[in-house]
Amino acid sequence: MTFPFHDWFPHDEFDATYGYDLDALLRVRPVRPPDGFDEFWLGRFDEAAQVPADPVLAPLGEQEGRQVFDVEHTVSGGLRLHGWYASPVDDVAPRVGVVVGHGYGGRSAPAFERVPEDASVFFPVARGLPAPNAGVGAPLPEHGHVLHGIDSVDDHVLGWCAADLWHAATALVEIAGELPLYYLGESFGGGIGALALPWDDRFVGATLNVPTFGQYDLRLTMQCLGSGERVRDHVAAHPEAREVLRFFDASSAAGFAGIPVRAECALYDGYVPPPGQFAVANGFSDLELEVLPAGHAEYPGHDAVTARCRAAALTHLDRATAASGRASASSPVPAAADIR
Repeated sequence: MTFPFHDWFPHDEFDATYGYDLDALLRVRPVRPPDGFDEFWLGRFDEAAQVPADPVLAPLGEQEGRQVFDVEHTVSGGLRLHGWYASPVDDVAPRVGVVVGHGYGGRSAPAFERVPEDASVFFPVARGLPAPNAGVGAPLPEHGHVLHGIDSVDDHVLGWCAADLWHAATALVEIAGELPLYYLGESFGGGIGALALPWDDRFVGATLNVPTFGQYDLRLTMQCLGSGERVRDHVAAHPEAREVLRFFDASSAAGFAGIPVRAECALYDGYVPPPGQFAVANGFSDLELEVLPAGHAEYPGHDAVTARCRAAALTHLDRATAASGRASASSPVPAAADIR
């Protein structure tokens, strides 16, 4: 399959299809998990589940029909991270809780494009990442965030970032009450979501957009412009790190997920190689796949594709929430947290 990407794509110094057409991408298999993979992740989740979020909220006013709050909450290791919580206004009781992950650049504000109006939503920011948690618990990306703790399965930053999503879910529930939870994650947030979701049965579904951290057997052979290049260089110099990374392959984790997942994967992406994205998607047993022309770039028709994906993700959320059969017991306003 050939696309005239050379006319518009910004990183044309290499072929960001990596020689794969759609048929080949659909055949990319997840990496087989190492012995002890599920035990490691279940143990990490059990530890995180013992940590109360103890959220402290600071009101920020209304945005796009929601009440928005800055939130400080506790995560593994005793850290206090910042994120944002939002709930519907006009005494609307939310029917679902949504946790929204972010890309590797972090997050500086909430963004509601894929969030239903009748949802309580938490926008976490992973440890170490900007703006609110820059350098907290891990270095910034330019200082080696993705390599932090890579010498040890117990210490690697990706495991702690996955735990941060569980803590975000706990914070949401402590604030809003029991709700069926849905996850939205893009790029870094897509890969971290794939690692975190299988072990937390509070989530009833997810949408993962151009998920990273998939299929390291291939990923480590492929030049890219994202954080994967830093990992490639490190593993080339320290091959023992490959064994650590086996516990943080999002394609391996996907096979343990029992919830419906919508994956949006790109045919062309110089930041997250498409074979890794499709390996993650191909690992899910209950999959709705959207094939994108490209990832991490603008392209002709981009706005129309984005609008279609947003609508489809909302429909997927509705189906997953309805199929879960879980009733909400939530408050229309934060009631179980410290508001200052």
